[in-house]
Amino acid sequence: MTETEAAALSFDINNPHIKKFIRQIQNPILQRVFMLAKLPSAFFMGVKVQSVNPKEAMVSIPFKWRSQNPFKSIYFAAQAAAAEMSTGVLAMLALQGRGKVSMLVTKMEGSYSKKANKLVTFTCSEGEKVIQAIQEIIQTGESREVTLLTIGTQVNDDGSIIEVSRFLFTWSFKQKK
Repeated sequence: MTETEAAALSFDINNPHIKKFIRQIQNPILQRVFMLAKLPSAFFMGVKVQSVNPKEAMVSIPFKWRSQNPFKSIYFAAQAAAAEMSTGVLAMLALQGRGKVSMLVTKMEGSYSKKANKLVTFTCSEGEKVIQAIQEIIQTGESREVTLLTIGTQVNDDGSIIEVSRFLFTWSFKQKK
C-alpha cells in the first residue's frame, strides 16, 4: 500500500479538506450559498447546520410560516429535510479528501411523537459508522449501505427538552471509477 492510499484510509481531523469543509459549512454566509445552490427547498424552509464534527452533526429547522403545516406545527417533510441533512452532512464530512464516492438515500423511516411547534434540532451521533463505511469502500472497492439514526428535539417553555421525531436514513455509498 502506498503512502497516498494509507492516508486516504485514515480519517484525520487535521486533513486540510476536512478542516476546510467544517469551516465552510459552519460559516453562515457560505452555508446559505451552499443551501441555495444545492438544496433550495431546505434553504427556503430555514434549515441550518448548527455544528458538525466527525462524531456528530446538529441541524435545526425553525417553526415559521415557511416550514409549517395548516395544523400549526412543522410540516413532516420540513422535519425530514432537516433530519436528512443531519445525516448527510456527516457523510459529506467523511468523504472529504477520499476520492470520488457517490452517496444516495435508499431508505427512510420516520416517526413523530410530539407536535413540533418550536425550533427543532436534529442530532445524529453516528459519524463513526459513516467513517468506517467509507474506509471499507476505499479498501475493498465494494459499495456499502449505512443506516443512521437522527433524533429531533425541541425545548419547551419550562426548559425541558422533548423528542418530537426520529428518523432512520439508509445511505448507499459507492466508489466511482
